[in-house]
Amino acid sequence: QVELVESGGGSVQAGGSLRLSCVASGSTRIMGWFRQAPGKEREGVAAITRSGTTYYADSVKGRFSISQDSAKNTLYLQMNSLKLDDTAMYYCAADPTLRNYAALAQGRYYYWGQGTQVTVSS
Repeated sequence: QVELVESGGGSVQAGGSLRLSCVASGSTRIMGWFRQAPGKEREGVAAITRSGTTYYADSVKGRFSISQDSAKNTLYLQMNSLKLDDTAMYYCAADPTLRNYAALAQGRYYYWGQGTQVTVSS
């Protein structure tokens, strides 16, 4: 069992930046950030493997950056140039296994955090 606790959400104006953090209680093979806006399905935003390989959704490439501090079991998501469409609840997810499964697919992740709200206003 891996517990995940997110932090760092908040309200920001369009064009601004936020950094999300997620602390994991145990080691994982891959961790990811997902988001869900009201009335929309949850979507994968970014993911990073233990070895440091990263994956990004097209909608955030060049604006968001995922990273990790393995010593602290902490995952980060640096979000720059935020847009109104980035408004959503952001969730941290973790998979402790090695599987041949798409990095941004919800189904590959066993553990989920409670989420942190990001609101971007004009």
